[in-house]
Parts: sequence; C-alpha cells; structure tokens
Amino acid sequence: MAAQKGKDILLKIGDGQSPENFTTVAGIKARTLSLNAKTVDVTNSDSLGGWRELLSTAGVRAATLSGSGVFRDAASDALICNAFFNQTLADWQGIIPDFGLVQGPFQITTLDYAGQHDGEATFALTLASGGALSFTVIP
Repeated sequence: MAAQKGKDILLKIGDGQSPENFTTVAGIKARTLSLNAKTVDVTNSDSLGGWRELLSTAGVRAATLSGSGVFRDAASDALICNAFFNQTLADWQGIIPDFGLVQGPFQITTLDYAGQHDGEATFALTLASGGALSFTVIP
C-alpha cells in the first residue's frame, strides 16, 4: 500500500433507514480506526517448551472509531447528537481508501465539544463496536 493522505480516511454514519444511507461526518480533521482482539490463553504444563498457547478464533474482537474536528454540516451533526442522546447503536462506516471499509453497529461512548473565545467550536467523538462488523477490501 502506497502512502496516503490522512484526509482521505472517511467516517460515515447511517440514517437507520432501509436501505441505509450514509452521511460523511463533516469537518473531521483527525480520525482513527482501532481493531482489537483479546486472546484466550490455554497454556498448560504440557505446552511445548513452556511457550504460551492461544485458542484460535475464541477471543473477543472489538473496534473503536474516533475522530475530531469542526461540525460544518447540520445533517451529520443531527445524526450524531441523536445517536448519542438516545444511546442507540447506529451503523457506521470507517473507510480507508486503497485498504478497506469497516461497517457495523457502533455506539457513541464519548462526545466532546470545545472552543476558544477566538476560534472555532470543535468536537471529538469515540465509538465502540456493538456487534458483528464486516470488512470489505477496497482495491
């Protein structure tokens, strides 16, 4: 994978309709997708050479999406506020061009607003996965 522009990574929220329509969260200046997998250690006294053994496919997988920036779009602002205040699981997409698209249910766990008296209002949000996610390779 060649070097990419960070601004090309997109964070989108679904509207809950059928079919689902996704809105790019406007004004995001920084965004992160973290994929995690907890392991199940099955090491015992018979483990070869005392090396740790892991039980394949038995752990818990989770993902976190986060972003920060400036709200510039009333549609995405409203979708995010509703998802946070209702504490609903919404469908989200994290898109990394030339790599892949992660999609599935996420809940907003943190929503911060900030601003300086001589600057713009900013926000930061963190999403925690709340169900099975799909991954689609983007060639």
